[in-house]
Amino acid sequence: MNLPNKITISRIFLIPIFMIFLLVPFSFGEVNFIGTMIPIAHLIGAIIFIIAAVTDFLDGYYARKYQLVTNLGKFLDPLADKLLITAALIALVELQLLPAWIAIIIISREFAVTGIRLVAAADGDVIAASNLGKLKTVSQIVAISALMLHNWPFQAISLPFDMIAIWVATFLTIVSGVDYFQKNQHILLKSK
Repeated sequence: MNLPNKITISRIFLIPIFMIFLLVPFSFGEVNFIGTMIPIAHLIGAIIFIIAAVTDFLDGYYARKYQLVTNLGKFLDPLADKLLITAALIALVELQLLPAWIAIIIISREFAVTGIRLVAAADGDVIAASNLGKLKTVSQIVAISALMLHNWPFQAISLPFDMIAIWVATFLTIVSGVDYFQKNQHILLKSK
């Protein structure tokens, strides 16, 4: 168990913690940030989510820099990303900050890609994340963070950045999913 894999596992352990702050009705009050009222529990949840998301960049950085790339890491890293994003999307739907249909599109793509990864793994193949997939993940993290922070600081200038960001993330999710299936269709054809 090398350092990048430990960082990835820490990301998984942070998921229930940020979920608790988002979904348990704590009465910590609200804070006003430049005209945006944010429940303190949501602010704490968003900070934990952002910390968890940053670990995604750290584990990859250490794995590449110190040549610690492993098959376990190639499997765990995207799985941790999917768990983090899925949990956040479900919480945002529960909080009525995100339409359910957007969450369904994003989560469906994540499950479909995970399915292909599992089929590949059964054949001894490990599929690393593509650059387009990484861009999709970054866009999702930005959008989810903006939604958790109730569109701060853009609310002050009436710019719906959170909704623009989630639309971009949804678009990139669809495009990267199509790209992923096209590049890996041989895995599905081989498994017949």
